[in-house]
Amino acid sequence: MLHWFKQLDRILRGEATRLSALRTGTIDLSVPGLVAVLILLGLLYGLCMGVFSVIASGGRHYAQLFATTFKVPTLFFLTLLVTFPSLYVFNALVGSRLTIKSVLRLLIAAMAVMLTVLASLGTIVAFFSLSTSSYSFMIILNVIVFAISGALGLTFLLQTLHRLSIAQEESETSLPPVEYQRRETDTSTTPPPLPHEPSAIEPIEGRVLGRQERVVFRIWIIVFGLVGAQMGWVLRPFIGAPNQPFSLFRPRHSNFFESVLSHLRHLFS
Repeated sequence: MLHWFKQLDRILRGEATRLSALRTGTIDLSVPGLVAVLILLGLLYGLCMGVFSVIASGGRHYAQLFATTFKVPTLFFLTLLVTFPSLYVFNALVGSRLTIKSVLRLLIAAMAVMLTVLASLGTIVAFFSLSTSSYSFMIILNVIVFAISGALGLTFLLQTLHRLSIAQEESETSLPPVEYQRRETDTSTTPPPLPHEPSAIEPIEGRVLGRQERVVFRIWIIVFGLVGAQMGWVLRPFIGAPNQPFSLFRPRHSNFFESVLSHLRHLFS
């Protein structure tokens, strides 16, 4: 278990996505181990998210707490299942030669970033659950938290896709990695400074995505966001309205965006 969390730490620090680590054309990680860690992180945030249903209902909705705890990791893995084929096709359209296995590992690594950020913000969500009775406020707060984690995870995915493309090019042309090129161009007598290692979500200096690649992956990011938002709507309730009886799922009327706008109007009215 400790080894799996060390793998997650390498992903967050950018060590697993350096050019030198991607020369094989994929991210070196244990998929089963990382999936187990992701489930634990999802359960942790789900537990924090479901605290409000128990506090606001005066202890009547423990069933909602239990349901929400398991719904959060379910939400992410169902979204992965639905969007994975489109990511592979979009990746092939821009000329990448990544295999299906490599794309799957990349998407799981991006999910790791999302769920780690989400779990790290879980204590903040739990704090507000204990300090407010506003159901609409908690809905909007959780939407913001999910949006932040999703944005960081998709930024990681986009930058890692770019790095994998660079690593493939360098491997095919037998060029040394970028960091070693910088050292060799320094002919001064003083020791060269250590090269800056980009973080997990930082672009590589001097290497930018092509226009077509940016357009294609931005479209996919929009698709991923829409699927994730609507998947959350299908699996609702997550928080559980304190004035309603417990239900595992609700009727599929309206949509995610109408609900968010409704809660925003209620919050500021």
